[in-house]
Amino acid sequence: MENAVMLQGFEWYIPDDGNHFKNLKELIPELKKSGFDSIWLPPFCKATGTNDNGYGIYDLYDLGEFDQKGNKRTKYGTREDLIDLIDTSHKNGILVYADIVMNHKAGADYTEKFQAVEVDPNDRTKDISDQHEIEGWTGFDFPGRKGKYSEFKWNFNHFTGVDMDNKTGKTGIFRIVGENKGWAYGVSGEKGNFDYLMFANIDHSHPDVFNEFKSWTKWLVDNTKVDGFRIDAAKHIDDIFMAKFIDHVESTFGPDFYCFGEYWVNDPNQTGHYLYETEYNLDIFDVGLHFNLFNAAVGGGDYDLRKIFDNSVVKEYPTIAVTFVDNHDSQPGEALSSFVDPWFKRIAYGLILLRKDGYPCVFYGDYYGIKGDQPVEGMKEIIDNLIFIRKNYAYGEQDDYFEDPHTIGFVRKGNEKHPGRLAVAITNRDRSEIKMNVGKDQAGKIYRDLTGQLNEEVTIDEEGNGVFIAPAGSISAWANK
Repeated sequence: MENAVMLQGFEWYIPDDGNHFKNLKELIPELKKSGFDSIWLPPFCKATGTNDNGYGIYDLYDLGEFDQKGNKRTKYGTREDLIDLIDTSHKNGILVYADIVMNHKAGADYTEKFQAVEVDPNDRTKDISDQHEIEGWTGFDFPGRKGKYSEFKWNFNHFTGVDMDNKTGKTGIFRIVGENKGWAYGVSGEKGNFDYLMFANIDHSHPDVFNEFKSWTKWLVDNTKVDGFRIDAAKHIDDIFMAKFIDHVESTFGPDFYCFGEYWVNDPNQTGHYLYETEYNLDIFDVGLHFNLFNAAVGGGDYDLRKIFDNSVVKEYPTIAVTFVDNHDSQPGEALSSFVDPWFKRIAYGLILLRKDGYPCVFYGDYYGIKGDQPVEGMKEIIDNLIFIRKNYAYGEQDDYFEDPHTIGFVRKGNEKHPGRLAVAITNRDRSEIKMNVGKDQAGKIYRDLTGQLNEEVTIDEEGNGVFIAPAGSISAWANK
């Protein structure tokens, strides 16, 4: 879809009342009117409890249907609520992406004994104990579901590591020992090897595991009719498995079924290697751009705006970048907190919504606000305005004007269907001006700021130039209205 916009349909502190899917359903017509084309839902499979945001995944086949982990519903609602939300989204022309958690499992039903070695948590390639028997939470038989939809049972053979020896009560990182066992090496090299993240770490090299994921994804799409997958914790999942999995998804559901991953690495070399190994078939979040936006906000008027796209995915791999400003992991109080200061948010969203490349994803917490101990007010009106500009004016090729460290701009040149021009001016200091060319055919036309911040008019000269104003510490977007 041309100029598509995605909404991340949750933030970390959604109330644990089971009403989120119902509430989202009521918002769908309004979201469509605002210009959203897709919504990424939170993990909706049964987790360790209703107070779990869904990433402590327990049963992939329980969408809020079975009495397991203390309740029938998930944090967000019941299976019926989920299906109603997806149906309503589709009726309004909004695609739905499922957040799938394939890295680990949590909340096992029973313990098992097996051989393991403890590893250094800061370098998982180093053993710090001899091989010995431990007792870990690795047995999953889902008694509440009683084999409905799938009779597959998980045991320690399907995992490579756990975080506790139940026999001694010792916590740590324990690598399970056995034939063909070991950490995967097509993962991030942080901490020596970042295959292990949390809970019972899935062994993606086990043939039963791959076959089970194939069966489950077919069941999931058949039963929910979702249009794509957001893959959680991709940097902890072996790239060989990921390449095979994406090939399977494409061959099963077709090329229009959309897959994008969370590869939380701010290193273009690592990111490039992962994309190469997964054959550039998986779009990924632009973590590099997120940190540039974060640093620009912190740096204020000292930050060199000409560097805002350095080392970003959208600069190096423009067709597979999912651009975002913030998300549930970067919001205040979270482990990866790197929240973009509110003063810079309008600029940040302008940079992902008004430019040519990238699939922009708007964070629910930025749009509707964040709850919890560190609440943040939403900026729906500002984001709606930028989406409106994107949908009506931001088309065609792009000329960048990145000469000044504190005032930059770009021009969108339009296309056959949308022939108008759009000139965008940005500054991180006091109000300033930037000269940009919108084309000789625009000579004599009068441009106005579509963001509503400025009342001035800009008349385009005979050469197609205009001197466009950037409000202090903000962004403006000019067009011939």
